[in-house]
Amino acid sequence: MVLDKIGRGIGKGTSKISGFQPKFIEWKDATPEDIVWRYPDEVIPWGSIVLVKEWERVVFYRDGKVYGLLGPGRHVLDTQNIPFLQGLVEGIYGESVFRAILIFVNMNRLQGRFGGRSQTVEVIPVSFHGIYYYRVADPVLFVNKVVGPDNRFTRSELDEYIRGYFSTKIMSFINESSIRDLYQKASEASKKATMVLRKAFEEIGLMLEDVVFEGIDVPPEYRERVFWILQGTAPAYLVQQETARKFAEAIKETQAGGAVLGAGMVAIPYALQPPPPGAQMGQAQIGQPSLAGYVARCPYCGQGPIPTGAKFCPFCGKQVKWCVNNHVVPVEANYCPACGVRVQ
Repeated sequence: MVLDKIGRGIGKGTSKISGFQPKFIEWKDATPEDIVWRYPDEVIPWGSIVLVKEWERVVFYRDGKVYGLLGPGRHVLDTQNIPFLQGLVEGIYGESVFRAILIFVNMNRLQGRFGGRSQTVEVIPVSFHGIYYYRVADPVLFVNKVVGPDNRFTRSELDEYIRGYFSTKIMSFINESSIRDLYQKASEASKKATMVLRKAFEEIGLMLEDVVFEGIDVPPEYRERVFWILQGTAPAYLVQQETARKFAEAIKETQAGGAVLGAGMVAIPYALQPPPPGAQMGQAQIGQPSLAGYVARCPYCGQGPIPTGAKFCPFCGKQVKWCVNNHVVPVEANYCPACGVRVQ
């Protein structure tokens, strides 16, 4: 106690000699887009006044640690008013100064823009862009996780970090989303993205308030696939179609004319037709036949119709089999190319 009084007395005397006079500290030139501001001097004279506006918080940071937080108001810096300052006093000057980084944090709503490329669960590449809105919810956590570790104090540094953090999370969200949801339910997808990404933002002291997709597009070569998916066609069926089309084109280029190309490889002419109703999503299930508009054509010669249940094509004589939904299937197939069910 005696030593404390002696040190305080020395500090007051030293402040006159050393020139450490109290200062008035405030964030003067803040703009709505600024996230934080660092007071330029780490040596703070005893008795200085810190003005914290309604929309601000001030974090006292030193040696990789947050010592305390000041809310709105006018604060006189001494240990009687602010006990946590005791850990920041510079002993060489008694209690005339303390050393810390004062970080002013903007608590208002902020805006960021995002954009990038990803792919949906149907393996369809998409490009996207939009806006997200957020605010600092926990200034202590934000300084500890984002600002302090890498000395990110400028607006550009923090914008770059937060935008990159958001982009990584939104790409993961799109990877797990359907093109149907992104195209036909854009507003719902925005709301879902907000809820999914909110937890990740909370981990760095931010509150993600809203995500708005302004544009989502796919490369021209994938637009036909998107069209059929939006019509309700199963993605697996579309992939099978595209594979068959490419195979047929390869045969044509080699002048194979739709016949055999190598051992055991055959063309599938009927796979090049528009998707039958049996390929609609939610209808191609075991025990739920979907035959309207379906024509049973031979997977080898492409002719039809083939009588239901026939074991051989009446046109070319090759053996065929049937799935549980009464679609004709190549004998070597493990899955029905029309509805996707497993074939025994």
